[in-house]
Amino acid sequence: MKEYNNLVKDIKNKQFLPVYFLQGDEPFYIDKINDLLEANVLKEEEKAFNQNIVYGTESDLDQLISLAKQFPMGADKQLLVIKEAKGLPFEKSEAFENYIKNPQQSTVLVINYKYKSLDKRRSLTKLLTKQGYIFSSEKLYDNQVPAWIGTVCQSYGLEIDEKSRMLLAEFLGTELSRIDNEIQKLKLILGNSKKITPEIIERNIGISKEYNNFELRKAIVEKNSKQAYKIIDYFEKNPKANPIVLTFGTLIGLFTNILIVHTLPVKTPQNIAKELRINPFFANEYLTAIKNYSLKKTTACISYLRDADMKSKGVQVSSHATSKDILMEMLYKILH
Repeated sequence: MKEYNNLVKDIKNKQFLPVYFLQGDEPFYIDKINDLLEANVLKEEEKAFNQNIVYGTESDLDQLISLAKQFPMGADKQLLVIKEAKGLPFEKSEAFENYIKNPQQSTVLVINYKYKSLDKRRSLTKLLTKQGYIFSSEKLYDNQVPAWIGTVCQSYGLEIDEKSRMLLAEFLGTELSRIDNEIQKLKLILGNSKKITPEIIERNIGISKEYNNFELRKAIVEKNSKQAYKIIDYFEKNPKANPIVLTFGTLIGLFTNILIVHTLPVKTPQNIAKELRINPFFANEYLTAIKNYSLKKTTACISYLRDADMKSKGVQVSSHATSKDILMEMLYKILH
């Protein structure tokens, strides 16, 4: 985020680099930087003659280098944006590497190398890195998303509690563009109010604040059988909002972490948070979990979950078994 924020600041201050090589599996930041450059490099009246947006799927790399070497017409800069560039042979092109060594200073070349990254061992990558022309946008891990949501909300002047972060992360996954769109939608809905709560999320995004994987996980940790069964029943009635694959992913992650905590020599909340790379807010949950689930039981629960996951995919299961049947059987084994 720091590298991204510095780039944004420089672009808004009209401090442009001659090359922006935007790579990685997370398109959110790539799109943001590209759109910001399109909005800031040229004035509207300069774009007709000095802005070129081309597609790598329809272009030859040598032709693009020639375009980059041209001078602007009636403006200080020209903007050359290459989209869908991952198929272009940048690493094999001596001409491109030579251009990077001595880029046209009046050109802002933006390369959208989405869903792919250059080989770090190649001389081109080292050169781009040395010059400060490369930006890598990597996907976040599941456990990083809640913190990212908090950062984005803060940037929009919004407050959000821990449970609300978890609800959004669980329901929206790791697709940052989708999460950002939902947060912006909530900001409009909130108006002068600035706080995102589970009630706001439930009312406007469609996530139940009581019946979700976050609450199921809590009920299982606390061995609250009644609440756990109620949540599974709700899932069966609302399968589109609660896909079984997400439930298995959440619970396998939970019991894998419980297993790790059992093996830790120091079981303080601070150490648990550090070792699991989780927010300290959730560390006490694992202290409760290891009291309710012995090491032997935790290992058995992981086995129950894997068996249920296979059954949900049609392996070794009766053709009459529903998702609810599979989940209820799994839950009974875990809680008893």
